[in-house]
Amino acid sequence: MLRFCNSHNEDVWVAYMFHSPGACGGEGKDWQTIGWFHIVPGSCVTVYANDLDDVHNRFWYFYAENASRSFVWAGPVNVYVTDEAFNHCLGIGTSASRVVGFRAFDVGDHDDFTMTLTG
Repeated sequence: MLRFCNSHNEDVWVAYMFHSPGACGGEGKDWQTIGWFHIVPGSCVTVYANDLDDVHNRFWYFYAENASRSFVWAGPVNVYVTDEAFNHCLGIGTSASRVVGFRAFDVGDHDDFTMTLTG
């Protein structure tokens, strides 16, 4: 299970990416991107309910932002996202896409992991 918790003082929206060759092989470059999950301050949201170890890849990625996009949790991996809810494969964008930088995190060999957003 993958959870995101919001310790920031504003609402945030989270998108994440994980290795998913069964759903996103070929043109999808084996990575699936899913967003947006709305998290109010002081709460948590489960974004992936299965065991993380079943994915067979310890590295996951995420991007998060507040409503005005004045505060973001970002990294160096460029990924296409849309402003509306999405479930896409990496490398397959739409004309409504924008590029944001996803950040890697290591879940190790854990079945469950919680990422807490602060700032």
